[in-house]
Amino acid sequence: MDRNYLTLGSAASLLIAAIVMATASFATSALAADGQSLTFQGDASFNGPHGGQAIKAALVDTVSGEVLAVQSGTVSADGDPAFSFTYPDALQAGDSYAVDYWIDSNFGGGTVGTCDGMQHDHQWHIPIEVGDGSTTHVESHNPSAMSPVCASFE
Repeated sequence: MDRNYLTLGSAASLLIAAIVMATASFATSALAADGQSLTFQGDASFNGPHGGQAIKAALVDTVSGEVLAVQSGTVSADGDPAFSFTYPDALQAGDSYAVDYWIDSNFGGGTVGTCDGMQHDHQWHIPIEVGDGSTTHVESHNPSAMSPVCASFE
């Protein structure tokens, strides 16, 4: 009897997993039909000061303050773009977004892998305009336009 229970339990678990996956696929498909993709890039001006350093970028709903997605990578030392993040089907027309991003610079201090204050890690808050289709936003390195964004990565 115990063996039958385990078999039934395993079958039930598989069925539940299949239902959850089908529901998740349906939700993703529904979002994909309505959403617009965002590609967020940094041009080659980031290469010199930040080449080889880690970068994290968060897509933020600016009305609710909710972080929708976080991606990470490394700033290229010689590529253009120096970094690129794609958020597929993430933008909805009429909504308000920003990309918060920081580079793990550790200039004069800080901790590797931790978003430290702006004196150590360069960080920016960039508003994103939603267009009629997919959006590509390209940033240039501008330390004078930094904003504290560590809260988006906690």
